[in-house]
Amino acid sequence: MQSKYKIGLLRANLFAAAAALALWTPAPFNVASIVLWLSIGWLCITALMLDFSHRRSRRLPWQIVPGMLLMGLIVTAPEQHSILIWAWAAMLMLPQRMWIAAFNLSAALISTAMVAPQLGTPTFIFLLASLLTLSLIALSRAQQLIDMNGAIRQRLRLIPGLNLWAEEQLLRDIPREQRRCKREGTHAEIFILHVKRHQLWPTAQKLCQLTHVFENVYYINSTTLVTLLLARSEQETAHRRRTLLTALPDITTSEHFVLADIDAATLTLSQMSKPSIAREAT
Repeated sequence: MQSKYKIGLLRANLFAAAAALALWTPAPFNVASIVLWLSIGWLCITALMLDFSHRRSRRLPWQIVPGMLLMGLIVTAPEQHSILIWAWAAMLMLPQRMWIAAFNLSAALISTAMVAPQLGTPTFIFLLASLLTLSLIALSRAQQLIDMNGAIRQRLRLIPGLNLWAEEQLLRDIPREQRRCKREGTHAEIFILHVKRHQLWPTAQKLCQLTHVFENVYYINSTTLVTLLLARSEQETAHRRRTLLTALPDITTSEHFVLADIDAATLTLSQMSKPSIAREAT
């Protein structure tokens, strides 16, 4: 899937930041050097693990890691890294959970207190007032981004122009398709694809192209895709399933089960991501 989110540029910026920190590392080996190298390692690993996904897991509070590293840099060597105190405004601008924002705000205040002995009283008061003002502006901006992302998620379609939907839509569509199949006498199956992480988005795009316009594709997690196959008979559905598997690139595992056999009231998304769901459902 062609990236529209400048992943290459972001990766280059992360490597550049890691290189800048490496040049900033003091010659004597001390605690500050350890924190610096941890920060460099985190930046490099993050850059290497970037994929072409515009969706980030809402379950992983990754914002706490740079916050801890930033506080560690300032606390271990405030006389050398006091300039980093202004980076807290950028940290608080990131969309994050309330408890992570509270942690980062507390860490920013602790960092300011560590820098205070190097400053006179008027300078410290000005620094504290400026940092609090920037923090409030950053938190306001972060809330705007959170509200914007929430409105996008309510639409549930992940990428304009592709029939790719968020996992919440699957739980809504299953009962509706069950009723439709019963009313029209058609056959439907849930087709689950477990792919490698780096294959997810190319596979999702290919699957959207191969399925009919009335068959949705659903993103469950970073390794699982689901689609509802609709046909006139079980034999036709099986033929379409084999055709899809032939056309898709290197699928790790795939599973299917009849939609009519599923209890929509008890089915959960966590079950959907387990390779054993087909065996448990039949």
